[in-house]
Amino acid sequence: MKAVHFGAGNIGRGFIGETLAANDFSIDFVDVNEKIIDELNKRHEYTIELAAAGQEKITVKNVKGINNGKEPDQVVAEIAQTDLITTAIGPKILPLIAPLIAQGIAERKNQDNKQKIDVIACENMIGGSQLLKTEVYKHLKTDVKNFADEYVGFPNAAVDRIVPLQSHEDPLMVSVEPFKEWIVDESQMANPAIKLDGVGYAPDLEPYIERKLFSVNTGHATVAYTGKTLGYDSINEAIQDKQVLDQLKGVLKETGDLLIAKWNFDRTEHEKYQEKIINRFKNPYISDTIARVGRTPIRKLGYNERFIRPIREAKARGFGYSKLLETAAKIYQFNVPSDEESRKLQQMIQVKFAEVVQKTTNLKDSDLINALAGKISEEFKK
Repeated sequence: MKAVHFGAGNIGRGFIGETLAANDFSIDFVDVNEKIIDELNKRHEYTIELAAAGQEKITVKNVKGINNGKEPDQVVAEIAQTDLITTAIGPKILPLIAPLIAQGIAERKNQDNKQKIDVIACENMIGGSQLLKTEVYKHLKTDVKNFADEYVGFPNAAVDRIVPLQSHEDPLMVSVEPFKEWIVDESQMANPAIKLDGVGYAPDLEPYIERKLFSVNTGHATVAYTGKTLGYDSINEAIQDKQVLDQLKGVLKETGDLLIAKWNFDRTEHEKYQEKIINRFKNPYISDTIARVGRTPIRKLGYNERFIRPIREAKARGFGYSKLLETAAKIYQFNVPSDEESRKLQQMIQVKFAEVVQKTTNLKDSDLINALAGKISEEFKK
């Protein structure tokens, strides 16, 4: 079978591409990075290295590249005949590829290709595939929308794999952690006959997306922002500090209590899941900078993001959220001049703390606004 995958970056090659290849798919990588695309077309294979003892190498074959900036018609032609479409390009880029996917769906209709197909956005967000569907449908005529309703699915997915900061002489080489998790909402699939080995399928994806977001993403960011306030530059260094580790465990206890109550996760199993996350962050073979993990701090302070959402929901349920609040306050100290959002946040912070909290989080709860503003004030006094 064949897949069209948007995004030939490290996650695309090191996670989604590896999984597709292991299921005997040939892969058309779509990207605007000329160097990557040219190398894919020259070699038709690349190597993945596992960031663990032994550093096992995995070769992914039967791949090619398409430059969607220069060859949009070829992308459309491949979509018209492919068996699966996936993405790993970042949430902000999804609307930009929607027109091409829409043209590909229209071409499937023109060719009377009624093989059902799924479009899976493998992004670090909630509801990625459905967001992509909304964007794609903006570019479809009524008759093509009717066709898509019947033959095209946009099942949401939860993905989890740490790809560390890296530099290789080989532009296609990518290093990834051994752990990986990819779960698809099977209730939204158009073609449930295509199920990939190594991918989980669930009737309701939301519990798994929230578990990942409030554990891995919240936890990783906690290490970054706490470590930054203590003067560390890397995740590896920071997590060796007991103060950072205790903050991480405190945050995961608060998000864990919320997740268990909300989704009825087994406490023992969830605690094992949390311990696995902590060990992943401690992996000495993964080198990651605090600047990278903590980047885009304003986005990470969003109303439905990894800190404010669990804080809101914990408060509503009467659960503790003090460690989450402390960590959110540390984000306002994230001063990394190379990061545009960090620079903007530092400019905003010159005004009253309560005002900047309201602007960055969209919170309406004055108690929470004042509580977080108070914590920020405390952090700046340290």
